[in-house]
Amino acid sequence: MQFRTRASLATAAAALVLAAVAGGAPAGASTTDGNTDGAGATHPPLALISPGDPYATCDLTADGPGTNYPSAEDEPFAASNPLDPADTITIYQQDRWSNGGARGLSSSYTTDGVHFTQTALPFTHCAPGGLAYQRASDGWVSFGPDGTAYASALVFDATTPRGAVAAATSTDGGRSWQHVAELISDNDPAITDDKNAVTADPVHPGVAYQVWDRVDQVTSPAPYFDGPGYISVTRDHGRTWSPAKPFVVTSTTPNTQTIGNQIVVDPRTDTLYDFFDSITFTDGTATTVSDVHFGMVTSTDQGRTWSQPVRVAADTSVPEVDPNAPADATKSLRAGAGLPSVAVDPQTGELYLAYEGSEFTGGQYDAVQLVHSTDGGRTWSGPTRINQAPGAPAFTPSITVTANGTVAVSYYDLRYLTAGNTTTLPTAAWLLSFPRGGEDSPVERQISPVFDWLQAPFAGGHFLGDYQSLINDGRQIRPVMVTANAEPLNATDVYSGRFQPGTLRSPAAGAPSAQAARAAAPVAAPRAVQHLRR
Repeated sequence: MQFRTRASLATAAAALVLAAVAGGAPAGASTTDGNTDGAGATHPPLALISPGDPYATCDLTADGPGTNYPSAEDEPFAASNPLDPADTITIYQQDRWSNGGARGLSSSYTTDGVHFTQTALPFTHCAPGGLAYQRASDGWVSFGPDGTAYASALVFDATTPRGAVAAATSTDGGRSWQHVAELISDNDPAITDDKNAVTADPVHPGVAYQVWDRVDQVTSPAPYFDGPGYISVTRDHGRTWSPAKPFVVTSTTPNTQTIGNQIVVDPRTDTLYDFFDSITFTDGTATTVSDVHFGMVTSTDQGRTWSQPVRVAADTSVPEVDPNAPADATKSLRAGAGLPSVAVDPQTGELYLAYEGSEFTGGQYDAVQLVHSTDGGRTWSGPTRINQAPGAPAFTPSITVTANGTVAVSYYDLRYLTAGNTTTLPTAAWLLSFPRGGEDSPVERQISPVFDWLQAPFAGGHFLGDYQSLINDGRQIRPVMVTANAEPLNATDVYSGRFQPGTLRSPAAGAPSAQAARAAAPVAAPRAVQHLRR
């Protein structure tokens, strides 16, 4: 089943008119005009790209316990075709469950950035020709240099221990998908695969890399815990994949796992960089954290061999909560803490990692932090805070770098939340950019209306996705982000837009510069880590 929508400027603006949230926007901010940002500046609207529900008629009777949120779309990831940048595919969760995964994954594809077609991906029993699994999560997509698209999914059951990491390919821009395969599968309750990602090699057509973490936890007779990074590679356009094997070894440090593995490739050298969050627990029960940091390994032979890990930055993210009700478990949030977003400058090879961290808030709440490397990841800069409202918690950064070295980052923040508001959580999405070397003075604009995050599905916290997406086609920057609706039967939707870096407005007067925020405050806050995030 497919759904089409025309996202003209007028209809997209209308689609983005969301109900004003109590206590939400300060003076001068619009809550009724999707074309106006918080300072009254006009901007191109985002377009709704998830108008329907390909899974609406699927029978969920045998799919296990939990609350299902019909027509709720979450956690998007997008890619554009290097042969035709207007050809874009976005993959996201469709009909989220409260206790893990969704009915399936949907895709919205476009050939012009204006018209989008929504279709089901063949990863669960709810999709035509899909795998015989009850749920899917962690959708990811990447285009190769010949226009082949590679999709990745985590699939599993809620009523059995079965689970797998799955793959599919498309040669027609996402209209159809072939070579559906399970790269690894298990029926062991002690084994959990999680947080998969796929990256097509930009130099070698037909080559793509799937990576994920694989947690092995035994609680008796003696607790045991290990979570290496795994990899599987195709070298024939997804027809076959290599046997899955560990490539980020964690057993040398007991009770350690990776999460959030994702590969970026330097197109000048074909060097592969895999980034991840490394979590070490005090013992095999995996209840108390002793160390958590972002790490990286490299490969110069198309993923056949890998370096030893390099420590990139400390992961200082803290629990994601409503600042006005931090102890209220019903208002807890689930966003991108502990998951890096990474990019490489295609001209210079400079590496960037954006993440949630609390160095600049004394461990009180998360900001968007950035580190970078100019020597292939051997050494890294100290962190810089780049979100432009330092007094507000910020979440879920996504990063991309254009061909001319412009760095762009999208994220959410709570700057519209006022003291005493405990009934709603006014949230907005933002996009900032800066030229190569200009992270001290980014420019920023609001790209979504204010919405109430507390209307999102509750899945370990109010859930928009563990990640969002930001891509570029060499000319335009394209954020893909989820917003919440005040509609129980349509709690969230996916939106996308196209922006020129030069159209982003200047920082608000009086906003502290990123340079002034370089002196990191000591962090004494307790760590709270989710080691499984389906």
